[in-house]
Amino acid sequence: MLGAVLVYALPAIAQEDDAPPGTLPSLGAADAGASVVGVSSGGYMALQLAVAWPERFAGMGVLAAGPWSCSQGSLSLALNQCMMTRRGAPSLETLNTRWANYREQDQVGSEPSRGDLRAYVWHGEEDTVVEPELGDLLAEQLEQWLSSDDQLKVARSAQTGHGWPVSLAGNKQSLSQPLGNCQSGGGSHLLACDEDIAADMLDWLHPDAAPAETPADQGELIRFDQSDFDAKGLADNGYVYLPAGCDDGSCEVTIALHGCQMNAEQIGETFVRGTGLNEWADQHGRIVLYPQAESTLANPQGCWDWWGFAESSWQLNPLHDTRQGTQVSALMAMLDRLQSSSNADNNE
Repeated sequence: MLGAVLVYALPAIAQEDDAPPGTLPSLGAADAGASVVGVSSGGYMALQLAVAWPERFAGMGVLAAGPWSCSQGSLSLALNQCMMTRRGAPSLETLNTRWANYREQDQVGSEPSRGDLRAYVWHGEEDTVVEPELGDLLAEQLEQWLSSDDQLKVARSAQTGHGWPVSLAGNKQSLSQPLGNCQSGGGSHLLACDEDIAADMLDWLHPDAAPAETPADQGELIRFDQSDFDAKGLADNGYVYLPAGCDDGSCEVTIALHGCQMNAEQIGETFVRGTGLNEWADQHGRIVLYPQAESTLANPQGCWDWWGFAESSWQLNPLHDTRQGTQVSALMAMLDRLQSSSNADNNE
């Protein structure tokens, strides 16, 4: 699911919604309380966003991934040290030095801002794509970085493979692709474990978010044109989930990043509808942004850039994991759009 070793492109899945996409709306969403979560390559990208811009986020959730900047801009390390550990486990000391060098150049956020984050780390104990040891190393890295141990929750699931475990409640039959086997994965990589990781994660990241006293109306999933946020590796369209009442500027935002083989091109709207994030968002009044990476000959699995493929080929040291990263910048611009007001846009 995570690797870049496939040499063929998987067949595209038709979009459920054939209507032309609109633009990502300016909603005046709350500046405070944003979070970023992701699975697999999306987990690595979530780390890159939160570490580059920690002052913009309250928390991050990382499923089935390893330490921040694990690949250090090398595809070889990505495959052999950050998925499997054939070349040995990554050195946290080396990664800390990388962070310090970036900090001297103002390429990542400050140490105090990084220390203020809340973090959720999950891994399946039967993961054969990203070794569970790498999740342990991420937890150790965050224990060093966060101001207090009570800002970090580490969860492990027995007999669970690589992917995003989901609750079996609700109408999962309506999804365009089947759930994967809890232990062996496959399918859409949403795992039929009957475990609501989305709720557990968001409850931890946003402990002060109270659920609605009465059942919330179902929100709306909106497809939008990503061309406003031009960056190598982005798909044509992304999605945003807008709960009822979240168009008035009062709601906070969570960015949710799919893993490899999980974009809409390959599994339709299964990820953006099936993780459990939208149900939590309805109950707590939270906007969920679902950017989409594209599948190409160079990146057939539609992974997020956690090893530097989207950066200029002349760079000896790709800056994919910094504030200058091509995809990092595009994703932050999407957050900026949601948090800006339509009046501000009209006055520009």
